[in-house]
Amino acid sequence: MPLTLSGMCRSIASSVTLAIDSKAKAMKASGVDVIGFGAGEPDFDTPKAIRDAAHTAIEAGKTRYTPSSGIAELRATAAAKLLRDNGLTYTPEQIIVTTGAKHALLGALLALINPGDEVIIPTPCWVSYPEMVRMAGGKPVFAAMVQSRETNGFVLSIENVRNAVTPKTKAILINSPHNPTGMVLTRDELEELAKLAVRNEFYVISDEIYEKLVYDGAKHISIASLGDDIYRQTIVINGVSKSYAMTGWRIGYAAAPLPIIKLMGSYQSHATSNPTSIAQWASVTAINDCEESIETMRQAFEARRVNMLREIESIQGLSCAVPQGAFYIMLNMQRLYGKTYDGNPIMDAMTFSALLLEYAHVAVVPGEAFEAPGTCRLSYACSQEDITRGMERIRKFVSELK
Repeated sequence: MPLTLSGMCRSIASSVTLAIDSKAKAMKASGVDVIGFGAGEPDFDTPKAIRDAAHTAIEAGKTRYTPSSGIAELRATAAAKLLRDNGLTYTPEQIIVTTGAKHALLGALLALINPGDEVIIPTPCWVSYPEMVRMAGGKPVFAAMVQSRETNGFVLSIENVRNAVTPKTKAILINSPHNPTGMVLTRDELEELAKLAVRNEFYVISDEIYEKLVYDGAKHISIASLGDDIYRQTIVINGVSKSYAMTGWRIGYAAAPLPIIKLMGSYQSHATSNPTSIAQWASVTAINDCEESIETMRQAFEARRVNMLREIESIQGLSCAVPQGAFYIMLNMQRLYGKTYDGNPIMDAMTFSALLLEYAHVAVVPGEAFEAPGTCRLSYACSQEDITRGMERIRKFVSELK
């Protein structure tokens, strides 16, 4: 009998964002001057107070196993933060610390889903959401957002979500501020979604990892804060990676009703045990003491956003919605379909992105990765100089299309 490998693992698509970032880095390593608009990673150093806290933890010998669900100090800190920033009351026992927010998302799905359960995912969506649902044994069901006008941005269509609900719906996975569009869900949209979830008895997994990065007066609201019923049906996901420039530290957390957190803890105790002890102690300092550093970075992202939007607006054939949060812009390049570069036809965002990287040495992520064909995601989590240089290369590339 021939040896076989896991059908589930073989069915999982690799991350396009990480693949493009890896290729761009390989080109850089070979001496090519590549400008990367692909990866969603702040280019800032982790604030010094956080780095110092890690050194202090090491010198204090805090390098051993911790409780698998996280140290009590960090769980209490996360609970205090959720009350202070989001108006949410959780006990430390209702919080689990995970190896990044991505691991919290997977743990939440594993705690909720039985084989065949459906999870609604508004699209465009982050590349890992559908694959995580499949890994947990569920079925992703896509509900397209409505983009009435690019100047107004992407809007969550409650009607499309309502039409996606079936007797098998177990949860909806939302993300605000949103990757990849940068849209921020309004209170009205969240209230309608909460009513729908309560009425139809399904959970909401709310990915709030970009909550500190909002612009133009937009305000992040956690759906769990909108009433007792939706609070009991929501798993809030957050972490320190994006806002605190701590992507490599791998600390996320989830807050939810205690039965869900207990199941997530059981899974985690066998899957990974505790997140890194040193990173946990550093995260206590991050959440408690680094609001000023966060605001400095947020202001820098806002200025970069303005720069990139201005550049896109000046390039004929390209357009975009104005994002209100995170650090991404969805570039609409459908007017370039059918044109060629060096004899190579542009038939979709995949070919556009490949040609742009090969000939202009600019890395972007094709929208097909986000269930959004005809678009590319550009990250402005890079320097103003790189934005100006990269957009000039894109301008030149587009001008040379036949």
